Amino acid sequence: MRYLKSRKNLTGSACGLGGLALTFAGVAGPYWPVVVAGLYGAGALIAPPERPPLPDFPDPSAQLEELRGDFGRLREYLDGVELPPAAGRLTELTELLTALLDPGWVAEVLAQDPEGVHALSRAVRQDIPEAVDTFVRTRWWTRLTPGTEPPERHLERQLTLLHEEADRLAAALREVDARRQESHTRYLEDRGRSQ
Repeated sequence: MRYLKSRKNLTGSACGLGGLALTFAGVAGPYWPVVVAGLYGAGALIAPPERPPLPDFPDPSAQLEELRGDFGRLREYLDGVELPPAAGRLTELTELLTALLDPGWVAEVLAQDPEGVHALSRAVRQDIPEAVDTFVRTRWWTRLTPGTEPPERHLERQLTLLHEEADRLAAALREVDARRQESHTRYLEDRGRSQ
């Protein structure tokens, strides 16, 4: 059944119809079946190859839904970890990530930005858990070796950098939304002028 819809069959059939036209014009003579079959075969041979189907990529909103689930698991993990007061930056970071991942217009704009989704995914699935886990493991060792730089400083620096990255993403999304609003305003103004 797939061959009937293929380019080879369609091109061969068109060429075969051309052979029938030659037969009715009297050019093919008694060898008309050979001419029609030969033109069909030639058409099938010169037809362009079939294009492979496009890959079926997951819907960006489905990726965000998975990321929301992972973020929920990350928050449960963070609630169970004992962190120093200097890790207040983590609260700010998780609030910002919550705002970015909440369903609504931000998620709609974010779904159109694969790099932004990747950055959030990396922060939720890798950067934040690694920073906190490294702090927890290092804190125990620093008790045994006094005089070294406290792991709280490293954690605070890492969280500050992650917060700045999330802030840049939020600013980029605000800019995209502002450009979309400006574009719609220009469209309405142009439509008003043309009427």
